[in-house]
Amino acid sequence: MANSGIQEGIERCFTGLAQEARELFLDSGVPVLERTPPPLEFYRSYVAPNKPVVLSDFTASWHALHKWNHRYFRQVIGDLQVTVAVTPNGYADAVTDGYFVMPEERQMMVNQFLDIMEEPGSAQGVFYVQKQNSNLTEEFQTVMGDVETLSAWGTQVFGTSCTQVFGKAPDAVNMWIGDGRAVTSMHRDHYENLYSVVSGSKTFLLIPPSDLPFVPYESYPAAHYKEVNGQFVIEPDEEGAQVPWIAVDPLSPDVARYPQYANCRPVEVTVHAGQTLYLPSLWFHHVRQSHACVAVNLWYDMEFDIKYNYYKFVESVAQLVRKH
Repeated sequence: MANSGIQEGIERCFTGLAQEARELFLDSGVPVLERTPPPLEFYRSYVAPNKPVVLSDFTASWHALHKWNHRYFRQVIGDLQVTVAVTPNGYADAVTDGYFVMPEERQMMVNQFLDIMEEPGSAQGVFYVQKQNSNLTEEFQTVMGDVETLSAWGTQVFGTSCTQVFGKAPDAVNMWIGDGRAVTSMHRDHYENLYSVVSGSKTFLLIPPSDLPFVPYESYPAAHYKEVNGQFVIEPDEEGAQVPWIAVDPLSPDVARYPQYANCRPVEVTVHAGQTLYLPSLWFHHVRQSHACVAVNLWYDMEFDIKYNYYKFVESVAQLVRKH
């Protein structure tokens, strides 16, 4: 009886935490700014309070906005070998049939990939350039200059140095070119994320870290897809690794099984070509996109400060409550 009362009290504290965050500092939606603020203002208004915002002019100097299309890619990097993720359903790094399933990775020429983008029915599966190892700098060096990732960020957008905002250079600069069927399942990252759409659009479903206690996690055996004789199969990880992952699809949440999720207040924002979403660290996000959308994101490692300590404390208490 006593334990039940303690648990109910903790759950009330969690509800109060989320409610106060919404009332005191979170916006009801994601604001869209026509002009990117100066460094100090941007840091105080968005980075320090951990609030997302869309910047309309962050990539204004990027040549990619005018140059990047299929014709240009075919001419400049058509014969380049790149890594492409392939899945049967568009869900990579997601829970399927009780497994956390990673995509099959294939090496193919950009021309071959673009052929599939232009005729999706010509190949089995959903193809997505999404390798998150700073693939723009590792695989797409030939077109790196079109985005001016460091010079524009440092000299044209935020003054003399990117250290004015994040205190460091980006850990990774990633290129994304995707099929409209490709979906990124709900997750969170330990990065400050500047996500710029070059063509098409991306729709983000966001949940703030203050809603952490209501986001259910379960542990799933790791696996990966493999195409065998024209059919995709799920191959479990040989070492039996387990992956903790979010147990609900935010587009169709099973609130009967996970009733606490009903306390979440997701916010949706669509980022169009030429716009950049600042996605703060530890925000849960689920992503959909238009077909053949092209995007570039910069990841800056978060500061593991007192806010992170509080976040991990809330996470630990939430896990204890779920176990009991």
